Amino acid sequence: MHGEDEQQFTSWVDARASALRRAAFLICGDWHAADDAAQTTLTKLYLAWPRLTRRDDIDGYAWRVLTRSLTDEWRRPWRRREHPVEQLPDRAADDRTGQVDQQRLVLDALSGLPGRQRAALVLRFWQDLSVEQTAAALGCSVGAVKSHTSRGLHTLRVRLGDGFLIEQKGA
Repeated sequence: MHGEDEQQFTSWVDARASALRRAAFLICGDWHAADDAAQTTLTKLYLAWPRLTRRDDIDGYAWRVLTRSLTDEWRRPWRRREHPVEQLPDRAADDRTGQVDQQRLVLDALSGLPGRQRAALVLRFWQDLSVEQTAAALGCSVGAVKSHTSRGLHTLRVRLGDGFLIEQKGA
């Protein structure tokens, strides 16, 4: 890649790399895996950059590569192995009188969702993609995105309880 393409790619990476990394973390719940997925996405995007003719759909391509690389990682057999240890680590008792960290609660609830539901929610609500953009990123239909979103939100509401407040934009 040379000249203007290189500058355009660098500008795109400067503007969006941190969003890719955050989205990857929200989808997989592990910063190291998120870094790997974001790096894989940027590498594949760099290689494909000269072939990308529709510059307005680069974001969609990047989201699609990111979600697919995370899905590929989940499917690897070594991820499913248990690693037994002889002794369990000591854990402090939960202090339920302290202030609740809502972000941790949401991340824990989010990590318990199936991968497609989690990816749909992250792309829709954290990355603010439309239903159509999310469908393109996940490689599925608009109806499937709506279904994954609905089921994921329902599960989050059940896990977080009725008293949990989710602030909406503009509210």
